[in-house]
This record gives sequence, C-alpha cells and structure tokens, in this order.
Amino acid sequence: MRAAIVGTGFMARTHAEALARIRVQVRGVVGSSSDREVDFAPTYPGFDEMLADDRVDVVHICTPNHVHFEQALAALQAGKHVVCEKPLALTPAEAHQLCAAATERGLVNAVCFINRFYPLCQDAALRVEAGSVGAVRLVTGTYLQDWLSKDTDWNWRLDPAAGGPLRVVGDIGSHWLDLVSFVTGQRIESVMADLTTVLPTRQRPTGSVETFAVSTGDTEPVDVTTEDMAGILLRFDGGARGVLTLSQVSPGRKNHLAFEVSGAAASLAWDLESPEQLWIGYRDAPNRIQLRSAGDYPAGHAQGYPDAFKALFRAVYADIEVGRPAEQPDYPTFNDGFEQIIVGEAIAESARLGAWVPVQR
Repeated sequence: MRAAIVGTGFMARTHAEALARIRVQVRGVVGSSSDREVDFAPTYPGFDEMLADDRVDVVHICTPNHVHFEQALAALQAGKHVVCEKPLALTPAEAHQLCAAATERGLVNAVCFINRFYPLCQDAALRVEAGSVGAVRLVTGTYLQDWLSKDTDWNWRLDPAAGGPLRVVGDIGSHWLDLVSFVTGQRIESVMADLTTVLPTRQRPTGSVETFAVSTGDTEPVDVTTEDMAGILLRFDGGARGVLTLSQVSPGRKNHLAFEVSGAAASLAWDLESPEQLWIGYRDAPNRIQLRSAGDYPAGHAQGYPDAFKALFRAVYADIEVGRPAEQPDYPTFNDGFEQIIVGEAIAESARLGAWVPVQR
C-alpha cells in the first residue's frame, strides 16, 4: 500500500509521520507549485502527475478547504482511495457528490475526525452503548484556542475564499460535534446558534503564514467576516440536549476540547489536554477517574495527537488492504464529513435568522 500526500504544510507533515509509523510508504507529495519541496518525501511536478502514478493507491488531501472537493473527486475518478482533512467540501451538494462517487466506485474514503481515536473516547462510547450511563440527557462542552486572539494573527483560514464561510464552527467545532455524536450515538437534529466576530479588522502579512505560526514582516489591514466565537444550543435525535462554546480568541487555551455527557445513571467527562483521564460521576457513589489502560503504549506512557492519527490510519488502511470499505467502517467516512457540512449549514442559517433551525438531511 502506497500513498501520496497533497499539501506541504502542518497537516501534510502530520499525515506523513503517522503513515511512517504504520509502515505505509509515501511515494510523493504535491505542493501548490512545482518548486515547493519538503523533507519527508519526494515531490511530484503537479497534481495530475501524481494521479497518473499507478504506484499510488491512496491520496491524502491536506490542502486548504476550498480545493478539497475538486481534488477528492479527481482522486476518486482516478481510482484512488481517499483520506481527506475536514471539511470534506464547502457545500452539502459537493459533499453529497463525493459520497456518491466513493460509493459508486467502491473506494475506501475517510475524513480526519481523529478525536474518536483517543482510547478513552472509545471507552466513553462503549460505556454509553452498553447503557452504564443510562439515557443521555445533556451534552455540554467547549473547544477553545488562542492562536487567533490578536489582530496581528493571520492564517488562510481567516479568508472565506480559502477556508469557507464558517471558521470556528467548521475548523474546530466540527471536531467536537462529530466526537459527541460518536460518543452518544445520537445525531444532531436542530440548532440555535450565535456567531461573533470580535476582531473585524486584522493585519494580514504580505507573505504566507503557516498554521499556528507567528507572522512577521509587512502587513496590511483587511476586513474579517468569519466568526471568532460561537455559542450553540443543540437538540439530538435521541432526546438529549446540548450546549457548546467555541472560540479561537481565548488566551491561554491552546487546544481545549472538552465534553461532558450527563446520563440518567452516570456522567462522563473528557478533555483533550488531559487525554489519559476519563472522569466518571455518580449520584450515590464516589466519583472516579478512569486512566487509560488500552492502546499502543503501557498505561502511564501518554498517547496523544500523533497517536490518534496513527490509530485512524491503521483502521482506514485495514480496509484499503482488502480493497473496499467495510459494510460498517469503524472510522469516519465521507458520510460523516457530509453530516458535519449539513450541521454547519444549519448553524449558519440559525445565526442569520436568530431562530432554531433543523438539520436538513
């Protein structure tokens, strides 16, 4: 099994490292121009040359959001399995077309909602499925970051032409929404959202800036229309209610994804910045902390962000080795990517109308 990666930035390097750890060969990388060279794989002259390489079985798409659709569709049409960073596409119509193309060709397809693959998130989902928490009543949580908290912070995600019309919701909110749907086994039915841009003017560098990097050099003022923060009320199809807070402008919060599930019999809480602990709460018994015991490393040897990618890719490549997706894949597929696109559409519409909006399936 041999892969190619489209993109040369932070996510491309993350994919390359995880693939190396599961012993998948990266045949080459496609950059935004033929002179973009990287230190983790050879470079192709262009995207078409990569697709024409019969030695490539799988294409990993790690490019800005606005080109995901066309690149994923071209890879599927070339007979390649596809692993795509989120969002799968920018519109429901595009995402639906990718789902149909992958199904029609019987190709393995995945979207990188990696938080499902932290061992204690898997544990939480099994506890809910087994009924040990009882009927899920309430799901609360946050995803807070600070890397865009200054008006001098810049990244291509701030430009709706490259990142899409939703930023904090699409970039980090989709991860939280996918994770809690996975843990609870419930899909989001309707939403009420408030989206806020607290820095309507930013200083954009005249050169490019990589994700999470600090910009230097000359800048120019630009208007920003995508949201910095979001508050969202949720109704789930299993009867649960939810409250979510999102921000990329919260100083001190580097990557604070946290959820709490309140059931009739018990509660569960997990935090990405402390991924080795699952809090379990009871009404009539002492609360306890469940430490990770399963995984690739012994307990006490922390598993983190790179390991989640490794676990995702291991599951995806098990199907690729067979040559087709399983009937019920145990990883997020294009259908899950489509799900987050239509939830995002409902969130944007709710913020515009100031009303509850159902998710249109």
